[in-house]
This record gives sequence, structure tokens and C-alpha cells, in this order.
Amino acid sequence: MKTSVLYDAASTDAAGGKHEKLLLLIRHAKSSWNDAAQRDFDRPLNDRGNKDAPAMAKRLIDKNVTIDAFISSPANRALTTAIFFAKAYNISAGAIIQKPELYHAGIPVFYNVIQHADDACNTIAVFSHNPGITEFINDLEIVRLDDMPTCGIIGITVDAGSWKDFKIANKKLSFFDYPKAIQ
Repeated sequence: MKTSVLYDAASTDAAGGKHEKLLLLIRHAKSSWNDAAQRDFDRPLNDRGNKDAPAMAKRLIDKNVTIDAFISSPANRALTTAIFFAKAYNISAGAIIQKPELYHAGIPVFYNVIQHADDACNTIAVFSHNPGITEFINDLEIVRLDDMPTCGIIGITVDAGSWKDFKIANKKLSFFDYPKAIQ
């Protein structure tokens, strides 16, 4: 059974302009727990995470998904995941927008970060953590998850011309993919 769905091209409005945005919600790749004394914020990716992040970025590229903005928690594991994705898209790590509030983020933080995204960006990728990312996805009421897998990606098509309208806009699941999904 195939678990991912290809992204649909954005619809157009009556004037022929783009009327949809694409939100990518990405949980950081698998992290290491080898050093019990290490602060949670500083935990790195483990070997599996270092393998999964570039592989998942390639899957997005294979789906012809473009990313206009990379927005990440500055925690090591989330930022490293975002760097792997940016590198796959030939974007410098310095172009990643770091939002400290995405570390231990609650539902309102996700809405705020998304609603303040640049409208020139049609596709944004937001890299964050559990449990907040799972809670936010479930709050959208377009899919129900018990636990967003590490390095999982949810693509959400947003029927809006502006990110400011995200909360009230119609949304639909475009795809859900994660490292252990059957390809």
C-alpha cells in the first residue's frame, strides 16, 4: 500500500493567479540519546537521522515539490534536519529562518509562525518537534495522527493567497510521507 500522495499543482483564481499555498510540516529526524548529560536542545541526529533527512529531502524533490522558505526550530536536531533539506535544494544553511519559539511549540505558536510567513513564498517548510507538531497537525482536523514519525512530512494545500489567512482558509492533505513508508 502506498502511503504518500503526490502534490497537486496549485489551483488558480479567476484572474489566473496562484491561489494556493503549500505548507510542509516536518518533524526533525531521529536524534541521539547517547549522552545523558547533554541538554535536550543540543541533542544531535543519530546515524539513522543523518541517513533519513537527506533521503526524505530527495523524496520531496522527486515529487517536484519546491520550497521557497525553510523555517526551523534552532534546536540542533531540527536545524540539522532543515540543513539537510536546504542542501538538497541547493540553499545555504544561512537562508534557514530560525524561530526559537518552534522549540517546545504549542499550537498557537505554529499558527503564528505560519501566519507571519512571507506571502512571496508559495511553499514553506516548518521544522519542529513532538509533541507540538503532532498536536498542531491534529488541530487542523484534516488528518489524525497518534505520533508524527521522525523525519515525517505532511504536505497541506492551503486555499489562500496570503499566509495571514492560514487559520481560516480551507486546507487539505496533499501528502504524508515518512522514512518507513512503503515506496
